[in-house]
Amino acid sequence: MSEQPFKFRTTFGRNIFTKYAGHPGETWPERCQVVVDDIVGTAGGTAHPLLSAKDRARLTSFMVQMKFIPGGRYLYYAGRKAKFINNCFVFKGEEDTREEWARLLHDHTSALMTGGGIGTDYSIFRGRGHSLSRTGGLSSGPLALMHASNEIGRNVRQGGSRRSAIYASLNWRHHDIDEFLHAKDWASMPIHEGYSVWDAKADNFDFPAPLDMTNIRVNYDDAWLNHSERHLHPVFLANVRQALQWGDPGFSFNFGANQDETGRNACAEITSADDSDVCNLGSVNLGAIDTLDEYAEVVRLASQFLVAGTLRGDLPNKKIESVRDKNRRLGLGNMGFHEWLLKRGHAYRVHEELHEWLKVYAEQSEVAANEFCDRFYLNHPVKYRAIAPNGTTGILAGTTTGIEPLYAVAYKRRYIDANNVRKYEYVIDATAQHLITEHSIDPDSIETAMSLAENPIARMHFQAQVQRYVDHGISSTLNLPPWGTEHNNESKVEEFAKTLSDFAPHLRGFTVYPDGARGGQPLTPVSYSQAKLAEGVVFEENDVCLLTGKGGTCGS
Repeated sequence: MSEQPFKFRTTFGRNIFTKYAGHPGETWPERCQVVVDDIVGTAGGTAHPLLSAKDRARLTSFMVQMKFIPGGRYLYYAGRKAKFINNCFVFKGEEDTREEWARLLHDHTSALMTGGGIGTDYSIFRGRGHSLSRTGGLSSGPLALMHASNEIGRNVRQGGSRRSAIYASLNWRHHDIDEFLHAKDWASMPIHEGYSVWDAKADNFDFPAPLDMTNIRVNYDDAWLNHSERHLHPVFLANVRQALQWGDPGFSFNFGANQDETGRNACAEITSADDSDVCNLGSVNLGAIDTLDEYAEVVRLASQFLVAGTLRGDLPNKKIESVRDKNRRLGLGNMGFHEWLLKRGHAYRVHEELHEWLKVYAEQSEVAANEFCDRFYLNHPVKYRAIAPNGTTGILAGTTTGIEPLYAVAYKRRYIDANNVRKYEYVIDATAQHLITEHSIDPDSIETAMSLAENPIARMHFQAQVQRYVDHGISSTLNLPPWGTEHNNESKVEEFAKTLSDFAPHLRGFTVYPDGARGGQPLTPVSYSQAKLAEGVVFEENDVCLLTGKGGTCGS
C-alpha cells in the first residue's frame, strides 16, 4: 500500500511505538499493514483471506488513523513466527489439591513467557492451617500460592523487558480473607528500625516486596449483596479502609447470572467462569472519530478482526486452546472517552449523545461478530465487549485511556525500555495540549482525574452508566487524594463504603488509587510548566539532572 502521511501526536507515543516495531525503521502504517495481513489476510501462507480486500483496506486505514488499535500483543507479534497475540489469560483453581497448585504454577509460567498477563481466583483452596488428610500436614493456604506466582512473575519477563502483570482474588468469606486484606501492608513490614518495605520500594522500584507484581481483589457475591447493611459488614469495611489507604485490595462484584464469573485477567476487565480462558482485546478510539456512521463501521470491522484472532493466535497449551474455541470470547472496548467529551464541550459525564454512540457499540459489535462466525461456521462468542485500561495503546494514540478522565495535564511516566533500562519522560497529555494550543485554554482549568479525586460519586456514576453497554467488565481506577488528607481519611470510610455498596449492583469491579500509596508509582502528576521544559527528553532513572540544562541527559 502507498504509505499515508502520518505523524504521532506526541513524542512519547512515537517512543512507545519502538517496542512494537517489527524492525528498526518500520513505520506505524507499515506495522498496521503487517497486522491486518497476518490476522485477516493471506500472510504466512494462508490460502484464503478472512476479510474482503475492501474491508482489509478500510481496516488498515482505520488502524493507521488510530481509530482502532488491537491489543499490544497483536501489534508486537504480527509478522513473527510465533503468534502469541493474546494480552492475558484467566485461571481458576478447580480442585483443592497439591496437583492443582503445580498445574497452576506451570500454566502461569507458560502464559507469562508469551508476554500475556495472568489472573487467578484462588477461592477454592483451603485456608492456612487446615489439615491435609493424605499427608497429615497442614495447609499453607492460598496466599502461599499467590506469593509463589508473584515470584515467577518477577523473574519471567517476555523479551527480557516486559513486566509481568498478575491478578489474584479471594472470596469475601474465605478463611484467610483477613490475611489477604493485609497482604500488601508494606508500611507495617519493618526491614530495620524506622525503615519498612514501603520505604525500600519507594527508594528502589525493583525492591522485591510481597505481591508487588500482583493486583489483588476481594470477590463479592449474592450472599454479600443480600446481606442486611452490607456496607457495614466488617470484611467490606476493612476492604474499603485498605483501598482508601493503600489502593489494594480492589473489589470484584459477581452477582446473579454473573456470580460464577470470578475469573479475571490481570487488569480485571475480562470476566469468566472457566479456568484457562483467554483475553482477546482491541479498542476503538472514540476521540479520533467524528461521526456515528463511521463509528459503526469501525466497530464492525474491529469485532470481525477479533473473531479472526481466535483462529490465528498461538496459545500456551491445549486446554486454553479448547476453552478459547468453546467461548470465542471477545473484548472489544473503547478509549478516548474524555477526549470525545471535551471535543464536544461536555464535562466528564455520560451525556445523551454518548448513550446513543454506546448503543451502536453494543449492537454492532454483536451483530458483526455473529455474521462473521456464521460465514465460517463458527460458534458465536459468549461475550463481546470489555473496556481495558489502554495505558500503552492510549499513549500510542495520544488520547485519553479507557473510560478514564485525563489523568493530569502533565505527568512523569516511568518505564523499562527494550534494553531493560529503567527510564522516565515528562509527558504533556496530548488531548490537553491540543486544547491548550488550539483553543487557548488555561491548562490549570482542565478537568482531570486528579481534580475529580474529591468527587468519587461522579466517577462511580460514569463507570456504572458505561457498564450498561459492556457485557464483560471495565478496568478503571478512581484516583484519590493521599490518605490522611481532608477528603480521604478514617472519617470517610463508612461514607465511601455506603456509596460503593449502592453502586455495586451496577458494576463488575472497582479499584481506587490514593496518590502516593505505592512507592515507585509509574505516573506522577507534575506542573504543565515543568513538563514543557523537559518535553521530548528521555531520562535514565538514576539520572541526577534537575532540569537545569546541565549534566546527565538534560545536556544531551
